[in-house]
Amino acid sequence: MAAAIHVAVIGAGPSGLAAAKNCIQQGLKVTLFEKNDQVGGNWVFNSKTGHSSVYNNTHIISSRYWSEYEDFPMPEDYPDYPNHRQLQAYFHRYAEHFSVLPVIQFNSDVLRATPGPDGHWKLTVKNEQGDEEQQVFTHLMVANGHHWNPKYPEYPGEFNGRIMHSHDFKGVDDSWRDKRVLVIGAGNSACDVAVESARVAGTVALSMRSPQWFLPKFMFGVPTDELGSRMPLWVPVWLRQRLLTWLVRLLQGDYKKRYNLPRPEKPLLSQHPTVNSDLLDYIRHGRITPRPAISRYHASGVEFVDGTKADFDIIVACTGFRISFPFFDADLIDFEQHQRTPLYLKMIPQKFDNLYFIGLFQPLGCIWPLADHQARLAVAEIQQQYRRPQDLAAAIKYEMEHPHLPFEAGGRHSTEVDYQCFRRDLATQLQSAGIDIGPPPKAFK
Repeated sequence: MAAAIHVAVIGAGPSGLAAAKNCIQQGLKVTLFEKNDQVGGNWVFNSKTGHSSVYNNTHIISSRYWSEYEDFPMPEDYPDYPNHRQLQAYFHRYAEHFSVLPVIQFNSDVLRATPGPDGHWKLTVKNEQGDEEQQVFTHLMVANGHHWNPKYPEYPGEFNGRIMHSHDFKGVDDSWRDKRVLVIGAGNSACDVAVESARVAGTVALSMRSPQWFLPKFMFGVPTDELGSRMPLWVPVWLRQRLLTWLVRLLQGDYKKRYNLPRPEKPLLSQHPTVNSDLLDYIRHGRITPRPAISRYHASGVEFVDGTKADFDIIVACTGFRISFPFFDADLIDFEQHQRTPLYLKMIPQKFDNLYFIGLFQPLGCIWPLADHQARLAVAEIQQQYRRPQDLAAAIKYEMEHPHLPFEAGGRHSTEVDYQCFRRDLATQLQSAGIDIGPPPKAFK
């Protein structure tokens, strides 16, 4: 007799909550393991370093309508870009509404996940009392996120001041006052840290290795992502890129002449854009100074690739995260060095038919609503309503070779997708299982 279905979900962040919710809605037994004491994942603010979380003044970078679950709208009084406290409260209400809280084992750290001879997953879990216990599940959904294992830059030399990763940045206090701060990177975290530091620090420099497009949060009075979503999918990719690139250049001017920033040679959407409404203003006000890439550290600061040197008190490395799964043996699952993650629909690996990755993608938009659709598809397969491609290896290979947009190669874009295109892909597969998720939300039209 086949074992009764029991699904394990790792991580009670937004994607893990969606995974558990879909299991519950379809009558599947599910247990969700969360290493912290509340839901929300990285959106739970924790002032202690070592806990991957938002910093004290974080607001979301995708707008409210792009960020809410399609079956659970955010409160009407939420602003266009909610802060982390509002989001954590929203996730808690979501978990309450869909009866997810009773299936969560809080303060439970999954140490190891291994497939047994029967194909079932044996999880070794360190529980709330600090004891290790083993539990067996027929299926496993991994939703531990990909913004928790910091990647530090490596340069020759040694810096004797304070150096930290954005992973440990919780905000600025009086100890930052009048300090000389260097921020490494040009992504969303780097720009947020630079702007936040500039409110208190004496000087702030932003070291960029390569050109980057910077988008404001609002254009023509509406959230930028909402404006971009109004372009229909039938518009060719190259035309979308040209139109958006022209529009941003028109609004911001020449990066080199106006801001002393490296001028992007490739069109918008060749890389994941940075969304920040303050950075360019802070540069023009002299509160943030762009600097080139770093060639080496020295005791009191750094030397840049143009040969100039500068002294700093604090260096913050906003250099991304490694995609890693501490509970899997590296010879079982290891995506850390991949230029493109080898998963069908960014969720189904070739090797296992009872393992799913939920939310392991980076959209031009928000992860959670699409993770909800991923989880629904996983549940449909578990219930034998959905059948994955017969030649899964070929399907994965095709997906890796045909990204939605011509993103630059590299680990930074290994999980990149276009929101609307990815929603369409998931909707098509769900329709093959007889599940209609309906049209995109109104804000996307």
